[in-house]
This record gives sequence, structure tokens and C-alpha cells, in this order.
Amino acid sequence: MHAHLPFLLALVAAIVLLHMLANKLRVAYPILLVLAGLVVAFVPSLPRLHVDPELIFFIFLPPLLFEAAWSISYKELRRWYRIICSFAFLVVFFSAMAVALVADQLIPGFTLALGFLLGGIVAPPDAVSVGALTRFVRIPRSTRAVLEGESLLNDASALIIFRFALIAVGTGRFIWQDAAVDLAWMVACGAGIGLLSGWLFVQLHRRLPTDATSDIALTVIEPYCMYWAAEQVHSSGVLAVVIGGLFMANRRLLFLNSSSRVKGHSVWESFMFILNGLVFLIIGLQLPDIVDGLRAAGIPLSDAITYSLLVTGVLIAARIISAYAAMAATLLFRPQVAPRGRTPRDRWLLPLLLGWTGMRGVVSLAAALSVPLALEDGTAFPHRSLILFITFVVILLTLVMQGLTLPYLIGRSKLFDIVSQEEPEEDVLHRVRQSAHEHALGFLQEKTRAGSHPQAAYLVEHLQKKVAAGTFDPRNSHTRALMIELLEQQRQHLVDINRDPGIDEELIHQEIYLIDLEEERLRLYEK
Repeated sequence: MHAHLPFLLALVAAIVLLHMLANKLRVAYPILLVLAGLVVAFVPSLPRLHVDPELIFFIFLPPLLFEAAWSISYKELRRWYRIICSFAFLVVFFSAMAVALVADQLIPGFTLALGFLLGGIVAPPDAVSVGALTRFVRIPRSTRAVLEGESLLNDASALIIFRFALIAVGTGRFIWQDAAVDLAWMVACGAGIGLLSGWLFVQLHRRLPTDATSDIALTVIEPYCMYWAAEQVHSSGVLAVVIGGLFMANRRLLFLNSSSRVKGHSVWESFMFILNGLVFLIIGLQLPDIVDGLRAAGIPLSDAITYSLLVTGVLIAARIISAYAAMAATLLFRPQVAPRGRTPRDRWLLPLLLGWTGMRGVVSLAAALSVPLALEDGTAFPHRSLILFITFVVILLTLVMQGLTLPYLIGRSKLFDIVSQEEPEEDVLHRVRQSAHEHALGFLQEKTRAGSHPQAAYLVEHLQKKVAAGTFDPRNSHTRALMIELLEQQRQHLVDINRDPGIDEELIHQEIYLIDLEEERLRLYEK
């Protein structure tokens, strides 16, 4: 461990530098991290990182999924749940099945069970890659919600396929009736544990005398607890973390104060940055061990590359076909929600671009590395090295090829120029702030009429001059207390107007964050 510590610190420094370079080049940073890991892996005399397959899921997945659940727009998730669920479940299953059939027919020694195992590993697109990519391209809110929602839920569906396929490979048989019962148990119990855990943790935060430090510490361990509890009863730990995270995120204003939200945002942002960076570097660093495994298994590297290209092509084609099928089904059965204001060319080009967004990453790597070295009877796991190599090439090709070309295709097609026809974000922001300002005036006027606060009339008179400019005296305890109460009223008003479907929930969260910062500034004078 001591020998690897300088190397690990150097990796963290490399993550920071590569992230800055990616922002300069305007490319998704996971692309540079994977390529950098690939280069570093072949530098002689550097230590190799060996990740324990038993711990890979437990270390990386819970916090990544939990943070994604907190970041996603719950309003957009509910609004587009049909197409999100179709991509997260039906498309993932179709992709896994396509890979299974092709692998069974064209890869020597592969069975249908091994094909489904490989399909479950490489089927789910990666949330981090999609999120990093959409920072540099302007896409409609609805499209972004579908991509984020799909990447949040598809991990659970893919890992369920992976688990059943792993059982089939180990036992040599697959009983559909038992699988159906097990699937129902995994989904229902995983979701139930997520809801119960989320409720318990909310109560824990509300009833214990926590401060910002303890609140943040609890949020770090909560996803691990959800995942562990679900796995102990053989249900879906991934689904438990996702559901529990969504439950808590939707109630964040109830159990976290402004200090916990502001400081927690910074801590989690840094934590996720380092965790994601390490995972994508590890993807590149694994190649020498994977190639050594291929040689030990007697599989020619050229054959492995051919199989990898074949699987990558099948995945891309399956996702594009699925996107067109979803568009056709929408036009046929729900024409009222079909894209408006587009030409026929744009309408049928949209599924192609959605199909091209399937970059693979963290989940695929974690699943591949968690494939056991041996079966229960002690025999070596069949084709484990080839599965790892194919997964690595799929991640590399989809990240680099699709990640680098997607912004160009979006810009070239001008498909999302229709965004400009929506209400400009500046106008929405002005409308939201004006509404919050008017609500604040009404609150203070009510205080004045009721005579419940000696400083209310003063603040009403000088609100625009003093409060908006931040020039009132915060050392006055009465004024400060009233201002903190006013900020809470504005927060609640923002939650109410968030029901408007024309307002981006991310914008509401940003405004609440600014209010939290203002409250923190005021509370500094209490110390």
C-alpha cells in the first residue's frame, strides 16, 4: 500500500490536470482520462493497479448512483417517464439480447448464457460520460432529461440481466419461472428498501441534533447502507440506491438546512470528481492485465479485436434501431407528445442522434471486473479474459468515437436549433426572480399589517434599495432574523412555482442555492 501511495497521488494530480485540459479543448473529460490511463499503463516500471472484483461494485457504484439521483430533475423524470423507462429497460434488454445472439453464433466457445452476460455488461450507457458531454452542446431540456433519466435507471436493468446470466453460466441451466419470481423480488424489494431507507434517513437527519459536518458525513455513508441492505436479501442494491436517492433528493429542503446544503454541494462535487476520474483512469490502466489474460488463454489479439469491433457495432445498431422504434411507437400511439415544430427530416434524424449517445463507462467496467475468476466448482470462469477485453474496447470506442463526433453531428445537423424557439433562459430567470421578489414584498407587507415585527415596515420601504443591494445592517438581530425568515419564504415560493412545466428545475435549484448562500452570509453575524 505504501509503495502505491505516490502513484495514487500522482493519478489524482493527473485527473485535475486532464480535467482542465478537457475544458480547454471542450471535450468530455472521461475521453482524455481513459486515453491517459491507456498511455500510463504501458510506461515501464510503473506499478499496476489490481482492483478486487468483490469490492468494485460496493466502492464505486453506490455514491455515483446516489449523486446522480440528487442531480436529476425529478419533475422532468416524472414528465418523460414512459420514454425513459423504455430506454432504460426495453432498449437495454434488446441490446443485451442482440449481443447474446451474435456472440452465441459468431464467437467460438460462447454460449447463449455467456452472451447475455456480456450483453448485460456492455448494454447500459454511462451517466458520467453523457453528463460531461452535454456541458459543451446545447440540447433541449426534454432530451437532456431523457438521457439523464435513462442513464440513472438502466444500471439496475443491466445488472439484473448480468446477475441472472451469471447464475446461468455457473449452474448451466436457466429456469424461466424461477427467474421471473427472482426478478419480481429484486425489483419490488430493492425499490421497497430504497423507499424505507430514504424515509429512515430523512427522519434521522430531522430528529438528531446534526450540524453541517455530521449531515454531510451521513449522506456519504447512506448510499452504501442502502446498497448493502438490499444486497443482503438478494434484491437490487442499485435500484435501492436510485429510489432512496430520489426520495431524499425530493425532500432535501425538509431535513437539510442551508449550511448543510451549501457545504454538502461542494464536498459531493469534489468527491464525485475524484471518484469518476479514478474509475476512468482505471479503465485504461487495466489493459495490460487484460492482454496478459488473453495470451494466457491462448486467444489471438487480432481475433479479440475483431470480436470487440463486432460487439461494438451490434450495440450501436441496436440502440439506433431501438430509438427509431420508440419514435415510431410515439407517432403511432401517442401523437400528441411527438416533437412539434420540426421538419420530417429533423423528426427522423433525432433518433439517430439519440442512438449515437450510448457511451459506455463506469458500470460496464465495474460489472466486467466483478466477473469471478472461477466457478463454484473451482474451474476457471469461461472466457473471462475475452469478456474483459471486449468490454474495454467497447468503452474505449464508444467514448472516443461517439464522444468526439456527437458534438460535431449535433452542430452540423442544426437539429437542436429549435431550442432558440423556446422562452430564453434569461427571460425565465427574470420571471422567476420577479415572482420571488413580489412574494417577498407581500410577505413583508403582511408582517407590517399584522404589526408582528418592528422592522417590517422599514424593510418594505427600503427593500429594493437596501435588501436587493445588500446594504442593510446585518448586525441588527431583529432585521437579520426577519431577513432569514424572508429567505425561507422565497425558498418555499420557488418550490411552488417549480410546478410550472415551462420552468427548468435546474434553474430553480440554482436560485435556491443562491438563497442558501445569502442565508449563510447572514448567519456569520450570529457567531
